[in-house]
Amino acid sequence: MASASYLLPALDTDFLLSDEMRGVRFLLEYAKAEVILRKWGIVSTIVVFGSARSHERGNGRAAFWYQQARDFGRIASERGGALLHGEPIRRNVIATGGGPGVMEAANRGASDVGAPSIGYNITLPHEQEPNAYSTPELTFRFHYFAMRKMHLAIRARALVIFPGGFGTLDELFEILTLRQTDKAPVIPIVLFDKAYWSKLINFEHLLEAEMISRVDLELFKFAESAEEIWEILVANGLETFGPMVGSVAGG
Repeated sequence: MASASYLLPALDTDFLLSDEMRGVRFLLEYAKAEVILRKWGIVSTIVVFGSARSHERGNGRAAFWYQQARDFGRIASERGGALLHGEPIRRNVIATGGGPGVMEAANRGASDVGAPSIGYNITLPHEQEPNAYSTPELTFRFHYFAMRKMHLAIRARALVIFPGGFGTLDELFEILTLRQTDKAPVIPIVLFDKAYWSKLINFEHLLEAEMISRVDLELFKFAESAEEIWEILVANGLETFGPMVGSVAGG
């Protein structure tokens, strides 16, 4: 009875953490978040990516990016359906990677109006801590990047990309590739601050070198303000379920 072989498999951590059980751990990372999201009635999200280094009092454009991400989190939460308004389900809930910077700002904007938001955190060598604004019950922690990416994408009805580095580029091209290959539904994708992205990536060069097609450049739009992001998302197919702006005052 003292032998490890006698332990129930669900209670045998050495067994669960073995190489042979990697597939089971993948399933657990999928299932835990899925069960909780369903309990909260969350059927769709707006995913916001961006640098963890863009702080509220950052240098250069960083503070502007932070504020615009916060403003967008508020706008999307008020108008998108994250607040229940008597409905049993929540739509277009802000979802981020759960960390600091732009991610914190978007979660904070949702928190500003009392809306829930999601933080999909990842275990890193230098531990990533969740920001203070994602809803605690919707703040998850993943070991596998692949499963985290899947949860970020599976409910996404829109994608907003603020300036960022390697991680942001990774997530951007992940979604663009899924869209280019029709492995994901058609969703609006907005890159914030055209000057930043145009300097970082020469999209026209990709076209001229015949690495992409002209139609691929139509997979995304550019925006310069939080309000413009929202307008582009709605104009490009995002369904909204919040109260109509001005509906009370205007009758």
